[in-house]
Amino acid sequence: MKMLKVGVIGAGANTRLRHIPGFRAIEGVSIEVVCNRSEGSSRSVAEAFDIPRIATDWKEVVADPEIDAVCIGTWPYLHAEISIAALKAGKHVLTEARMAMNTEEGEAMVEASLNRPELVAQVVPSPFTLKWDATIRKILASEELGDLREISFAKSLAMNVDSKAPLNWRQDRSLSGNNTLMLGIYYEVVQRWLGVEPERLLANGAVFTNQRRKGADGDLVNIEIPETIDVIAEYESGLRLVGRMTGLELGSGSDGYVISGSKGTLRLDLKTGKLHKALLGAKEIEIEPKAEDVADWNVEADFVKSIREGAPIELTNFEDGLAYMRFTDAAIQSLRKDSVWVSL
Repeated sequence: MKMLKVGVIGAGANTRLRHIPGFRAIEGVSIEVVCNRSEGSSRSVAEAFDIPRIATDWKEVVADPEIDAVCIGTWPYLHAEISIAALKAGKHVLTEARMAMNTEEGEAMVEASLNRPELVAQVVPSPFTLKWDATIRKILASEELGDLREISFAKSLAMNVDSKAPLNWRQDRSLSGNNTLMLGIYYEVVQRWLGVEPERLLANGAVFTNQRRKGADGDLVNIEIPETIDVIAEYESGLRLVGRMTGLELGSGSDGYVISGSKGTLRLDLKTGKLHKALLGAKEIEIEPKAEDVADWNVEADFVKSIREGAPIELTNFEDGLAYMRFTDAAIQSLRKDSVWVSL
């Protein structure tokens, strides 16, 4: 088996926690080079994980003829540029989520991947519902919930409560683009369950701290990304999607999904890790997924399998990434137009 040589560009928390150990655990895969934001941080990561070489510029990794695939762990502002360059250079791409800064960048990434169909182009998937995804899809396919009427999700965070706190990367448009809180990563799950996109969307949000410092002693920066956002989307079937994302809540907060049909309801509570089903005329019960339906984090192994065996990418290909970028962009467009309906 030919050794698959990987270059890592951007070694943040998730890359160190997931991607590097994930690749190191696969037989016949080696991480040959790492490039982080500074030479010092690159060297620190290389020493911690026994990576033989560092690069001082991501372009060195992309141009390296010894590298077969790149793992991009930067913030979204570099995802499109590096992905497109890597694909043009003949390298497989695994990029961290969110896919890109906006739909335009996502479209360019898809185009680059279509121009090199022999290469694998994958986005790190939303991981929170992997245990239940197959079970939920089976329940939806069985139609035991009846006609789907509404799907809702809610996620609360405390990242924007303290008005004196410095700018965080999710609020920095130059780093995250139109990605808003965790809206895209929660919508991606709904897209995974349904397999279709909504027709139109309306969003409403607010910013309460209009300026924050970039770093503890940095310049004041105007805040454009909403600190809280509510989204309503409508599908051709009449199904309604309601999403709430807020960075303004202290305490235990909320985290989960509800799927409501004419005959029943599913509730997935990500805080407790439990899925419940309630049908008309029956008591609500907890649903425990069958062992064969339970999935876990397998991103790096799936990526390598697609490279070696040509296996299709299920979680998440560039086309699916582009779909959630369309959703998040539409939310920003609606906000900018004083909360009007925006077509997808």
